[in-house]
Amino acid sequence: MKLLRSVFSFYINSSTHVALAVLALLQITVLEFNLEVSYSLYGFVFFGTITAYNFVKYAGVAGLHHYSLTESLKAIQVFSVFCFVLLFYFVLQQTVRTIIAASFFGLLTLFYAIPLLKKKNLRTVTGLKIFIVAMVWAGATVVVPLVASGTEFNNTELIVFVQRILLVIVLTIPFEIRDLPYDAASLLTLPQRLGIKAVKTVGYVVLLGCILLDFLKDEGILPFTISLMVFCALAGLFLFYSEKKQSRYFASFWVESLPIVWLGIVLLTIHFFM
Repeated sequence: MKLLRSVFSFYINSSTHVALAVLALLQITVLEFNLEVSYSLYGFVFFGTITAYNFVKYAGVAGLHHYSLTESLKAIQVFSVFCFVLLFYFVLQQTVRTIIAASFFGLLTLFYAIPLLKKKNLRTVTGLKIFIVAMVWAGATVVVPLVASGTEFNNTELIVFVQRILLVIVLTIPFEIRDLPYDAASLLTLPQRLGIKAVKTVGYVVLLGCILLDFLKDEGILPFTISLMVFCALAGLFLFYSEKKQSRYFASFWVESLPIVWLGIVLLTIHFFM
């Protein structure tokens, strides 16, 4: 049992779980637009996510405590280097336009973690944190696969991009509620600005807006509309139960599992309706 707990903890803390969630969102985009992308793109996004997340989370820690890292952090450090090597391998297999598109969101991630101006990174800029995260996720899971497949951006593609940003914002709210006791007041996160009750209400409105946006697409596809409605209902449920005092893995496992669940719902609805 102790071994299983250690493996599960490593799975969460090494950002493998969040990388699978990002991969699930990418696959939803591939299915919705019937894209033709290489398998190397999945490796590119998967290992890119792990590398980026672990850099943001642990670069400062490793720099300050290089000689006193715990065994678990050392293991994550080694794992991150291994993932970076694999990322480099998959980068070499991408087209120039895919690399350029991904680089924009990669730079957002880089400046999210390291100082840009006046010793401030984007993470510490007032009110910006949640929108940077949403933009990067949406870029990696919508823009990058569309660019990689050579698909033009039209009305429907733009709507999906906006929906993805809004959905990731909602999924990030439980994390910001959890972090209320720890975030500096200067960050002015949404829960800090609005309060927990009000930010939940905003989240519900955003989820409803995402569903309504689906009906503005040039060609709506029933399985994806149904799966989106189910996903929004689940996201709203988790948002309802989000509090400052959460169980250890409420946000980092269960909330981040929702994109994976969404992919499962998409596959089921495709099976029954197409």
